[in-house]
Amino acid sequence: MPDLSGQLVLPDRILPGRLSFTDRLHAITPESHAPEQYILPGFIDCHVHGGDGADTMDGVAAIHTLSRFHARHGTTTLLPTTITNPWQDVLAALAAIAEVMRQPVTHGPDIAGAHLEGPFVSPHRLGAQPPFTLDPTPERVTQALAPGCVRVVTLAPELPHADTAMDRFAKAGVRVSLGHTTAGYDQAEQAICRICAAGGVAGGTHLFNAMPGIESRRPGPCAALMCSDAYAEMIFDTHHVHPGTYRLAQRVMPDRLVFVTDAMRATGLPDGPSQLGGQDVMVENGTARLPNGSLAGSVLTLDTALRNAVAAGTPLPQAAALLSQNPARYLGLADRGALAPGHRADLVVMTPDLHVREVWVAGARIA
Repeated sequence: MPDLSGQLVLPDRILPGRLSFTDRLHAITPESHAPEQYILPGFIDCHVHGGDGADTMDGVAAIHTLSRFHARHGTTTLLPTTITNPWQDVLAALAAIAEVMRQPVTHGPDIAGAHLEGPFVSPHRLGAQPPFTLDPTPERVTQALAPGCVRVVTLAPELPHADTAMDRFAKAGVRVSLGHTTAGYDQAEQAICRICAAGGVAGGTHLFNAMPGIESRRPGPCAALMCSDAYAEMIFDTHHVHPGTYRLAQRVMPDRLVFVTDAMRATGLPDGPSQLGGQDVMVENGTARLPNGSLAGSVLTLDTALRNAVAAGTPLPQAAALLSQNPARYLGLADRGALAPGHRADLVVMTPDLHVREVWVAGARIA
């Protein structure tokens, strides 16, 4: 039976100790002297478009490539994410994700489903989404659900048919994430209540980005998400969200904030021109932008997001929860997200300065 020793990052403390495991964690044993390396639960990314030159929309081989890339940065569970494109291209991407789920990625993370980001978004809050938005009609919802892989859907609640779509997705067990929206506080609050009433779980897609911000008399969807029981993604590369804004959200919703990368195909490659959803993008100094200057996804990896959170003053156990325990709860993955007996042996071994040293998925070392 394999074992690892180090500084174990538990939900409430850091414990010098040893983990014994097969594909599951069997025992946590305290040790008086453990190596100066951190052992964390594997990272979970529920919003990632690409990496290492590959994009979810490119199909099966590309999903394998991007998945293995993010695994090297500590991601042990991943949701390949679509982008707003012609509807048949989106459906083809969902079919590819479903195929990858049936034939797991060798030396890669667990593919726990798809994040359908687009086309059910507002044409007035596209951000970096191409202009192929569609209304979530009953027929399209049926088509989206047919491959059986969608775990999260981004949806603007102001769209025609949004109410019935939210009901359908929620009852199918899909997390409904409000995003790319012009909705105000009241409409967002009503949508969250509707999702919950249908037995679903509500979320927010990249909090503070591609949605109205918080103002004194117009609190917007950000405040509705933060004041509810909803979860919310955050791209904490310090470009999309200021560290002070991150600290506010982490204080208000420490158990519901979920770090994501929103990474694009250029992630892991040198600065220069790239593409996102068929659009030209320029990557420079860690920032990806469209020709009009809009932020275009990110080139973030979750290990960098973790270091950013710690640099912003968050203790390591609380920072680790943002990319393990919280997304596991959000996605309903009860078998992972923390170092606990019975959980999957999804592990990240990190140096004292929080760089990835080893990655284990279900007890097998993959990096």
